Amino acid sequence: MTVHEVDVLMIGAGPANLALAVALEECGRSGVARGALILEQYEDVKWQRNLMLPWARSQVSYVKDLVTLRNPRSRFSFLNFMHERGELDEFVNLGTFNPFRWQISAYLQWVADSLEQVKVRYNARAERVLPIHAESGRVLGFTVPLSDGDTILCRDLVIGGGRDAHVPEVFRGLPAERVVHSTEFSTRIAETTGLARPGKPLRPVVVGGAQSAAEMFMALHQEAPGSSPTLLLRSIALKDYQTSKFVNELFFPSFVDEFFTMSEEARAKVLEEMHLTNYGGLAAPFLEELYTMLYKQKMLGQPVSTIRGSADVVGSRTEALPGGGEEIVLDVRDLKHDTVEQVRCDAVFLGTGFDPRMPSMVRGLADAIGLDAVSVNRRYRADLGDGAHGALYLQGVNEATHGISDSLISVLAQRSAEIAGDIVERRGADEDLRRSDESVGVGV
Repeated sequence: MTVHEVDVLMIGAGPANLALAVALEECGRSGVARGALILEQYEDVKWQRNLMLPWARSQVSYVKDLVTLRNPRSRFSFLNFMHERGELDEFVNLGTFNPFRWQISAYLQWVADSLEQVKVRYNARAERVLPIHAESGRVLGFTVPLSDGDTILCRDLVIGGGRDAHVPEVFRGLPAERVVHSTEFSTRIAETTGLARPGKPLRPVVVGGAQSAAEMFMALHQEAPGSSPTLLLRSIALKDYQTSKFVNELFFPSFVDEFFTMSEEARAKVLEEMHLTNYGGLAAPFLEELYTMLYKQKMLGQPVSTIRGSADVVGSRTEALPGGGEEIVLDVRDLKHDTVEQVRCDAVFLGTGFDPRMPSMVRGLADAIGLDAVSVNRRYRADLGDGAHGALYLQGVNEATHGISDSLISVLAQRSAEIAGDIVERRGADEDLRRSDESVGVGV
């Protein structure tokens, strides 16, 4: 086992921490950047790794990349990435603000490879995070044990790995091999195709009414040929996102300031009103593709897909098949008629989103520090108690205080500037204090 010490440790090489890494490299304090490390649990950088579908697009403009809204001249921009790959002419000719998801993913890997001062360590999974306390009890920093046995010590910690996957209680009693969350789709789809009955196509059920559920539903037609996918959603029908230009202004980084100063009640009301700008809906072009696919099936007399609205799964279990093996039985309530019927399937794919609580890693750290709750200031730094020397920054989990855009790419560039600025200012305060102490010492 090896112990490594760094100044700033970032967990997760996703868009949030890569944007922060770039901001640190461009902040003019090279010493801070050189003392920073990103941990990535996988062998490479991938954006939405398990929904890397060839036709899936980003719903956010490429101009809202990791840097452009903070520093349009940055060499880390998406357009410079396309230029360096010799693909800019073709991309411009495509006439879109919305790149394919695999293009954004490749851009993120390029940014990670292009960092000159901040280091990235791959195949490094953080098992947990523990505080380093002084005798007085104040937090000095953090220790992060890794799955390979090494340990990282740091003063400042940035957690940017996103929220934990949400598996509704009704599905938790099913065999794990038959339940696939959207965060596992590409990794596990091959194994689930083997769950079909002998000589029969797979009978998959997808649960959810938002983008990830609909993408899995569409992908199953290619990934499980001959299958008959069913999509179950509580709402009466699939809906598109609210994407008017008026609504989109609420995703401006400047709106975070206004949102943060609202009362808790007002913030909750705004979040509720903005639900369909990011949750519970689909991108309009993708809705068209889905509807056209179903239309062609119907008109050609080849119906294999089913979308059922007003359907709520209220029970689940497995039952033995006459010829051996087992199947899943879902009790599905029809919300329009208040009746319950059984839907039999081989595997359940969950587009049920993420746990709204703080990630389990953050909750565990809060318990170890003795915090009753985790709260962050305007610059995303958690309150660790009086006199804390180390700092904890949280990215992508602060919707309640910073608005619905906090989990999206939209505010990455500006947020990274705010966190980097806070880190640098705290270092400056340390230097000022040290110079003051030295001056007093000379005077004595």
